[in-house]
Amino acid sequence: MTSTNNQNQNTHIFNSNYEAVIGLEIHAQLKTQSKMFSPDSTNFNGADNENTSTVSAGMPGALPVINKKAVEYAVKSGLALNCTIRKKSVFARKNYFYPDLPKGYQISQYDLPTCEHGSVEFLVDGEIKKISITRAHIEEDAGKSTHQGDYTLINLNRSGIPLLEIVSGPDLRSGKDAAAYARTVRQILRYLDVCDGNLEEGSLRCDCNVSVRKKGVEKFGTKVEIKNINSFRFVEKAIDYEIERQIEAIERGEKIIQETRLYDPDKNRTFAMRTKEDAQDYRYFPDPDILPLILSESYIDKMKADLPELPLNRFKRFQTQYGLPEYDADVLTVEKDLADYFEIVCKISQNPKAASNWVMTELLRELNQAEKIISQSPIKPEYLGKMIQLIDNGTISGKIGKSVFIDMWKEGKEPETIINEKNLVQISDSGSVEKIIMEVLNANPSQVQEYRSGRTKLFGFFVGQIMKVSKGQANPDMVNKILIEKLKG
Repeated sequence: MTSTNNQNQNTHIFNSNYEAVIGLEIHAQLKTQSKMFSPDSTNFNGADNENTSTVSAGMPGALPVINKKAVEYAVKSGLALNCTIRKKSVFARKNYFYPDLPKGYQISQYDLPTCEHGSVEFLVDGEIKKISITRAHIEEDAGKSTHQGDYTLINLNRSGIPLLEIVSGPDLRSGKDAAAYARTVRQILRYLDVCDGNLEEGSLRCDCNVSVRKKGVEKFGTKVEIKNINSFRFVEKAIDYEIERQIEAIERGEKIIQETRLYDPDKNRTFAMRTKEDAQDYRYFPDPDILPLILSESYIDKMKADLPELPLNRFKRFQTQYGLPEYDADVLTVEKDLADYFEIVCKISQNPKAASNWVMTELLRELNQAEKIISQSPIKPEYLGKMIQLIDNGTISGKIGKSVFIDMWKEGKEPETIINEKNLVQISDSGSVEKIIMEVLNANPSQVQEYRSGRTKLFGFFVGQIMKVSKGQANPDMVNKILIEKLKG
């Protein structure tokens, strides 16, 4: 479940006579060890052209073989996106020339995709919105061209990597909604563990289709595609810029050209790349080297049974089952591993709100500072849950708990081990607490007199001194109760 609570809340204002019509094409790299139609490795860190074979290089006579795991990931993704799964889908050749596409065509799916007719719900400013998914089809990626002066270098490591292209309906109306939707799709794919969603490495890329029309007009305006955006913030900014550009052009009497544009984040503008091709320009036809993909009902049912609880459902459950505020539920369900961690802490501690506070505040702070992810936390969730339990049953105070937490982070030890090694057990014996209080009062007679004369703010001073003398181990509730009685005189 992904909201925009921590995003820029400034809403772009456009000419109120117009509305935007937006659809996204999200290209998600499937997390397989080998490519879509060859055994070449998908290792991102491989040396240039290291992960290349005759299939990746498009050599004559090289025959593609479908990657079974990629199909499994695609079907799971389609089910999570509420799609209908075709029992018979067909791979097609999409013909176009790029230097980094040596075959001269991309193997994709056209009129018979594996997944179609789905929908996704996502959260924007506390409101759940819904967008249709037209199709989610399997295809292969192209290679990468690097331009250096008069030369262009071709790296085919990425050529043939399996992609799932998720095409939304034209249901979005703002850059903000588009960015929230894209975040949610990424979140779903990461929950399924079928895509790592690494935007910097290009594992997830967005193409944005944008048009504008006068309000009340049913016919869509001329569509412009903004290609290969790898940041959700840039998705929002690029779309907002393009909406404004098109409105201003129409108002000047200009005609919008159907084209592909690129976004320059430094200048916050889009610029023309090429005239947009239509489907017929690609000359799609079924790939004669690949048989139709046939999926049985039992196979689809098995994939459905393997689906985890999805982000939106978990977001809602965290509020109903644990009584968490919307903000807490949102933060804790952003990543599946984080949600799993919280639930273990919650189960051990039996205190959902305390578990939420410790995970969101203390743990996430340390993880962010150390640039670690939740799976790298040196504090096991069972240990954090036990520490919260020790605070709640009075074994240690909340202040001591923070000290124990830091030691657990540094040493990875159980809380009881740290408490015993450092003798941090809370002093809850009334006689011992009273003895410490009297020691402090006897050492500060003038402050005692001032308090009794009406300077009741000195109460905090005494509490501080008592906690200092007890090294933070005196039971705070007991300190307050006994101190009040002793200061009455």
